[in-house]
Amino acid sequence: MMRAWILPILLVLSGSALATGLIFTGSPGTAAALLLVFLALAGVNSPLIFPRSIGTLEAQRRSAVDGQPVVFWRPGCKYCIRLRIRLGRSARQSHWVNIWRDPAGAAAVRAANDGNETVPTVVVAGKPHTNPDPGWVREQLSPSA
Repeated sequence: MMRAWILPILLVLSGSALATGLIFTGSPGTAAALLLVFLALAGVNSPLIFPRSIGTLEAQRRSAVDGQPVVFWRPGCKYCIRLRIRLGRSARQSHWVNIWRDPAGAAAVRAANDGNETVPTVVVAGKPHTNPDPGWVREQLSPSA
């Protein structure tokens, strides 16, 4: 759990230190703008922008019932962030599994990717797709969910 927050915490601390230095040199406006940039970067790289993660078994069970994709991801992954942002509100229709929190999810990703933990790995109808195009994933989401 803590590993997911290392990068966001470092970004907040770095931004705060730089902003403090700029305030002491007489540039409070620049300091505020820089701090906002670092806070935005920390937010984008935190687990907060992703839908609530569930376990692999629960995600597979739900997917079997509703036919929605299972998305295996990890915090800090730029491709996972790209997928999440490009899916927008429809991201909540799929089932998200954080592989850093769920060992079974990490094992499923390794099994699908020749032993590598390459994410995002999206499972649709039991077939894994590694780093698929966000537009294709959006097409896999059924409008009824």
